[in-house]
This record gives sequence, structure tokens and C-alpha cells, in this order.
Amino acid sequence: MKKITMSLLVVVLSSSFAIVNAQQKKNDTASQTKEIEGVVVTALGIKREKKSLGYSTQQIKADAITDGVNTGNIANQLVGKAAGLNISTTTNFGGSANIVIRGNKSIVSNNQALIVVDGVPLDNRNNYSDRYDYGNNLSDINQADIESINVLKGAAASALYGERAGNGVLLITTKKGRSKQGRVGITLSSEVQIGNIDKSTFAKYQDKYGAGYGQYFDEDDAGNLYAPFYDDASIGMAFDPKLMVYQWDSYDPNSPNFGKAYSWMAAKHTPADFFETATNYVNTVSLESGSNDSNILVNYTNFLSNGVLPNSEQKKNTISAKFNHKFNDKFDVTAYTSLTIQNTKGRNSTGYGDNIITGFRQWWQNNVDVYSLRDAYNNSGRNITWNRTSANDGNPKYWNNPYFDRYENYQTDDRTRFFGYVLLNYKVNPNLTITGRASSDSYDQKNQTRKQLGSMPESFGLSGKSVASGYELENLRSSELNFDLYGAYNKKFENELSLNGLLGTSYRRNSMEGVRNSTEGGLILPNVWALNNTAEAPLPAQEDLAKSVTMGAYIQAALGYKDTYFIEGSYRVDKSSNLGQNNNVYGYPSVSASIILSNLINQDWLSFLKLRGNFAKVGKSTDNYRLQDQYRILGIFGKIPMVSNSTVKNNRDLKPESSNEFEVGMEANFFKNRIGFDVAYYDTRTTDQIVRADVSTSTGYAAKWINAGEIQNKGIEVALNATPFKSNNFSWDININWSKNKSSVLKLTEGLDNLLLQQVQGEVTYNAYVGQPFGIIKGTDYVYVNGQPVVEDGVYARKEDQVIGNINPDWIGGIRNTFTYKGISLSFLIDGQKGGDIFSTDLYYGMGTGIYPETAFPDRNNIVLAGVNPNGTPNTTPIPIADTGELMGGISVMPAKAFVYDASFIKLREASLTFNLPKTWYDRTFINDMKFSIIGRNLWIIHKNLPYADPESGLRAGLLSRGYSVGAMPTVRTFGFNFTAKF
Repeated sequence: MKKITMSLLVVVLSSSFAIVNAQQKKNDTASQTKEIEGVVVTALGIKREKKSLGYSTQQIKADAITDGVNTGNIANQLVGKAAGLNISTTTNFGGSANIVIRGNKSIVSNNQALIVVDGVPLDNRNNYSDRYDYGNNLSDINQADIESINVLKGAAASALYGERAGNGVLLITTKKGRSKQGRVGITLSSEVQIGNIDKSTFAKYQDKYGAGYGQYFDEDDAGNLYAPFYDDASIGMAFDPKLMVYQWDSYDPNSPNFGKAYSWMAAKHTPADFFETATNYVNTVSLESGSNDSNILVNYTNFLSNGVLPNSEQKKNTISAKFNHKFNDKFDVTAYTSLTIQNTKGRNSTGYGDNIITGFRQWWQNNVDVYSLRDAYNNSGRNITWNRTSANDGNPKYWNNPYFDRYENYQTDDRTRFFGYVLLNYKVNPNLTITGRASSDSYDQKNQTRKQLGSMPESFGLSGKSVASGYELENLRSSELNFDLYGAYNKKFENELSLNGLLGTSYRRNSMEGVRNSTEGGLILPNVWALNNTAEAPLPAQEDLAKSVTMGAYIQAALGYKDTYFIEGSYRVDKSSNLGQNNNVYGYPSVSASIILSNLINQDWLSFLKLRGNFAKVGKSTDNYRLQDQYRILGIFGKIPMVSNSTVKNNRDLKPESSNEFEVGMEANFFKNRIGFDVAYYDTRTTDQIVRADVSTSTGYAAKWINAGEIQNKGIEVALNATPFKSNNFSWDININWSKNKSSVLKLTEGLDNLLLQQVQGEVTYNAYVGQPFGIIKGTDYVYVNGQPVVEDGVYARKEDQVIGNINPDWIGGIRNTFTYKGISLSFLIDGQKGGDIFSTDLYYGMGTGIYPETAFPDRNNIVLAGVNPNGTPNTTPIPIADTGELMGGISVMPAKAFVYDASFIKLREASLTFNLPKTWYDRTFINDMKFSIIGRNLWIIHKNLPYADPESGLRAGLLSRGYSVGAMPTVRTFGFNFTAKF
């Protein structure tokens, strides 16, 4: 893979130089050298000349985001489009995306980049429960509002945002109305998408063996054969159409097989046929008007999505408005508001438990036809399952009918989100402007979880009791208020000096409330989704309230000389209510410098050349309620209130985390900006990590919050752009982004060399281990003799608690090509990653239960594993299936290491073919512009190593957004078209 990628880069760049040289004479007289750097938006929404910046930023323009498929979450559409920006997307319906810049810097705290809209921080909280991924709040942004996104990568670039800036910033700039002469401009856009699962990312099923944990049928006195439908595996008898066997639907009165035995055969319709065709409809109406002093833009978007799972849909309506008005030469105002109303039904379950996709991938009988299960539910409305307890007991042993799960045990969530700000500018004189800004960001969310009567009993609700039905309700409310006041000074002096200054203060108040309750003991009546429909007395509601205040002040000064030499410094101090009095005031300095070498080197082939470097310190506070111990009210026993304390000891002496970063870089453009690059090297060290460390249980606690540990992230980022060919009618543009980040846990605390971050099935853990990258995977490994795995009694010997993987990729990258010929444009993005590891729980169990083609051995009683005996002689002992109850799985036969895969991949991520319709078609009409686009996303996984799943299919945003595959939804390959008209 590496050789292919490097060869491609060599060919592209060689072609670029050759073609540019050939064309240079032709275009010299027609082209003029223009400033490639231009003006960019920086921290607090302030516009700066990019050439003066001593730190790395990268702008992603709107067309690079919106030319492809509208996914409903702009984070998904940023993949591969900026160097150092690592976005992990999940395959969950309406799911979250993990947005990390320059590696994970915190061991247990949030590592996601700060999202900022027009200088105002946006709550991008990831909402999830143990069962569902509710997505991240960035998905509430109306994509029609976005003009550009600027990635502030390093500490120096984001330091003015203080304690929220430790992970970098995505700075979104919104559009404003631009219609001429005060007339109203109207834009209509309609997009239709259809999607089906990429079958390379879902399980395939062997067709040789059927139900059972061994090769047996049940038999009655009359000699009738009965399938072991109580088993959830396919290690059973070999298929033989001449064998007549009573199976699960032989007990369904509505089935054509009712009361009879029928041929023992592999199912015609496997779980891959359970998925439906997804549809998305996106319709946007934009109104804009403007004059010399005022402009307004109003956008309304209706997003309707039906997923590939039955009974899954999302409805999202977003309306936004931006207004600018200039009262006079000194005073102007900008106001922006956005309201999003989202209703989602039928999200897929995540994780291991109560997840039908887990069943499909791990615990399944290959003789079961999913269409027969569909008919059984549709004809009865009841939970007629393939996994009966016995011939006389139709209750589910382990699994419900999947259609019953989707239509009866579904969840819903409803969210209303408001975001808005008002900004006032007062120009004191031509050089000094005072700005005041107030913003509000709030949402209300209602989550409902349903479990219909007749379901398989499992843990549910506040008490966690195993029940066969139930209802749970959760209400969340979040609000954030921000106030900023700052003065900006800009002046160019006659002695070729320039000065930019900034002095300001900020105030932020956050509040998060949650109320959760559930029925207990099951439901009384079916289809009555209310807390009072409870079979037993409910527990007191679980109520949570978290409030915090952060105040800050900052100063920045930048000095330039001859538009060639620049130096800049800033300092911000914050005060946080989440830290104790002795540690709640802390500061962040930064200093940067740059030099424009192209002003000193007069060469025709050199358009621009800049060297830059910086050093900065940023950090972060901690979450609420980590200073003093709290107690949770459990209820009342008689007249005595019951409370419990946490098993984690809080610490009033916690200090803020701190990140120190050093960065150097170079930007260059050649041949009148036809070829350019931006290269950066950085080294970040984050200390005083706020972690939960284990303590002796004799203290009354299991763990304690402490400051400990140091993580290093260092790496290289490369952004290349080229126009290999350009003429009056045709152009070819290439954008390449590549980055490599290496993380290392340098230290934890005295006596501690490993911190457990997460434990999953198979005794597999994710860890911060001293001397290793952050997020190593530990578990059972092979035992080796002379380099060969040791087999004992037919199964592999295993060595516990070994390092068996690393979730971090060696590098990530993307290549975007755009070809334009007259009014036709073709654009496509190929992206991927090299390295990183992923543990597949699905294959850990599924290979053991015999559902995959690799397990279809002609003689399953004589499967001999490759390896040697403890004495070094070749193994000849077959797997003792009668004892293990599994084939080549990880429970008894294989170590977890066998199911750790290289997570490398290359994807054709997105493509679009756009036709700008000739203006002669609508000349002399009220239409100004029309275009039609054919679009696609997730079109082709060119290369991957993980079988039967997408290497990107993480659990949800956060640590397990990569390196862990369990019950994962398959990737959806999407095609569609978009039609846009402007009036």
C-alpha cells in the first residue's frame, strides 16, 4: 500500500512540473501573479492575513464540503480534506463522529476539537447511552450556512480560546446575503439519495452446517428429528435436503411449515437480506438580499432519512438567518440564529448486549431464513422467534425475532436546538474597533426506550433487573451562554511597521440537567409507553444537574516589518469554577514568528515562500463534581432514606491539564501558484493529566481522581496542491493531505505503569501504558516455541495480558481530484490510513459459533490447528469440539490476538459529476443559474484487511471510535442526484 501511494504521488507531481513548464509560456501574458495566502479567519472570528501567521491553519471551502452527498453531519464530510485532521466516522444510523487534531492529548478527558461558529464556541457534545449513539451536536448545523471551515491545528493557533482549545479548533464561517441592488435572490436545492449495504462490510454465511453447538438433532419416540433451536450457533448437523427436520417455524400457525418437518437446508435469505434500501431527501430554500449597508440570508433545510434497518427514520428541520447592518461609518451589527428540530426513530443498538447485529454476526443458525421471520412477525405481531426455549416453550432462549425487535422494541429521541449570537462593532477610529458579542446555545432532548411485552428478559431500567418488558424516559437540557468584549487595533506605520493588537475578556456559563426514570418489573399493558404503566413501584428518578462558570481575559500583539517579518505573542488567563480555589486560575502564553522568504528571493518560478515557528501552552479544566464527594439518593426503605457514595474518591487539589507545543513549518507556491505545499512538524507534551487511578479498597474507595501522567504527540503534516493542467476550457486540480502522528505515554504516577481505559469481551482491554502509544490493546496472545504457536490438547496455549495491538494509524491521508471542462465538473476523493489495529469481537465469537465460510470444514471433527506441541513437534490433535463447544473462536480455542486485524484501508470516499446547465437554456427568464449533480459516497473500499466489516465502524465517538468492532452496522453505499437553481 505504501509503495502504491508513493508511486502515485511521484507520478502526479512529475506530471505537474512537466505540464506547468509546457504551459507557462502560453499563459504568462494571460495570468497575473496573485497573493496565494489571502485573508483567513482566526481565533475569535478575527480576519488576518494568512502570510502573517506563525502557525498552521488550513481552510476547507464550502464546495469541498457540499459537492458530495449531504450526510446530515458535516463532520463526516471533512474526512481526508485537511492534514492532521483525523475524523473517525461510525456506521451507526445518525451516529457520531470523532474529531481529533494532532492526536489524543488527554488520557480520560475529551479529545475532540472545539467547534466555533463565527467566533462563538458551539456545544459539540457526544450524546450516547450504553445502548445507543445519539450523534454529536455538530450535526445540528445547517450545511447551507457554511462558507468555509478553517482548521486551527496547533496550540498557538487556538490559544485565545483558553481552556477549551487544548484539542485544536474547527472554525466555521457562515455565509451572508449577497444579492445585488436590494433584490431578493432565491436558491432552491433538492437532493435525493438511495443507499444499500456494502456487502463486503457484513457477515457472509457458510452453507454446509446448521443449528447446534454440536452435531446432533433432538429426536422423539416416533423418530422425528427436531433442530436444536435453543442453540444460537451453527456447529450442528451437515445440511442434507433429504433429511426432514422440525424447525422453529414448524410451531408457527401462520407458517406454511406449521406442523411438519421440512428439508434440512441452508437458508435462502440470510441476515444480509434483513437490510432495506435507505433513502435520503434533502430540500433547501435560501432567500438572500443585500444593499450597501445591509444584507440578510435565510436558509431552511428539510432532511428526511430512512436507514437500512427496518423502522428507522430521522426527520430534521433547520431554519437559520443571518443579518448584517451598517448604521454608519462607525457602528455595525451582525445577528445569527439557527433552530433545529430533529426527530429520530429506530436507531441501531450498539455494543455487545441486546444488539440484533451482534446476533447476526456472532450467534446465528444458518438454516434460519430471515424472510420467514419477517412473515412470522407480520402475520402475528408477536415475538415468534427462531431461538425457542424448547419444542414446548416458544419463549426466546437468547434472541427475539429481529423484526419484533425493530418494530416493537424501538427507541425514539427528539431534540430541539437553538444557537444564536449578536455582535456589535464600534469603530473608535480607523485603527481601533471595539467589539461586543453575546451568544446562546441550548437544546432539549427527550430519549425513550421501549421493551414490548413478550420480549426476552434482560437487564433494563434504573434497577437493572431482568424483565421481559419496560419503558424508560430520559429528559436532557443543556445551555451555554457566552459574552465577549474586546478591542482590536490595526495600524500600518510609514516606517513599514505594522501592528495588530487585541485586548479582551470573556464569560461563559454552562448548565446541564438530566432526569431519567423507568418502569420496574415490566409493563402492565402493551403499547402504553408511560411511566405509570409499571408492574412494580418505580424507583425515584435519577436527577443530575451540572453548572459551571469560566471567566477569561486575553491580550495579543503582532508586529510586522516590510510585510516580510512577523512576530506575535498572546496570553490568556482563565478562572474555572470546576477547580479548587488554589488551582482555578491559570494562564496560556503563546509566541510565534514567520518570515516571507519570497520577498527576499526574486525568482520568477517562486510565487511564495514562508518559514514559520511557534511555541504555546494550552490546557483544560475538569468536569463537574470532581472536587468534593457526593452521595446519590437511592430511595426510601420504610421511612429511612437510603444513599450511596461513589466508589471514586474526588480530589479538591486537582490542577488543570497543560499542553506545551512546539511547531515549525514552511509554506511555498511555485510557477504562479500552480503548485504549492504546506509542511509542519509539531511536538506536544500534555502533563498533569486528570486521571482516575486505582487505590487500595481499604480506603473505602476503588479509585481516586489525581493529576498524573504525561503524553507526547509528535508528527508531520503535509498539504499539497497542484493544477497540472489549465486552459481556457479545461482544468485539473489536485489537493493532497497527509499526516503522521506518533503518540507515547511517557509516564503516569509513581508505582503505576498501566492505566485501564476500557475493557471489552474476551478479556481484551484498551490502555495507557508507559512507554507505549496511547490506546494499546492488551489481551491473550499465542505461546511460541521456536517462532511457532503452541497447541495443547488441540487448542492454542495462551499467554494473558499481552500487548496485542495499537489503535493508532501510522498515517492518514486523502487525495481530491477535480476536473473541469467548460460547464462540467468531476470531483472525487480517495482517502485512507496505513496501520493501526482493530479487535473484532464479532469474529472472536462468530468463528467459534461456525457461521462464517472459513469454518465450513469438510470434517469438523478433525480440524487440526497449525502449530507445534509444547515439545516442538508438529501438532496433530484436532479441536475437541465436544468439549469446547466451538470451532475456531476465541472463548476456548484461539487467543484474542488471532482476532486483531490491521486497520489499514483505502476508500473511494465520495464523487460528484456536476453539469452547469448552459445559460442559453434559460436566457431571458427569471432563472440566473442551474446545475445538476450526480453524487455518491462510500462508493468503493479499494483495500481493507478486516473481514466482513468496515475498519472505521467504531462503537461511537471517543476512545472506541477506532480499534474495536462489535455488532457493527455495515457501511451504506450511497448514490444520488442534486438539482440547484438560483433565481
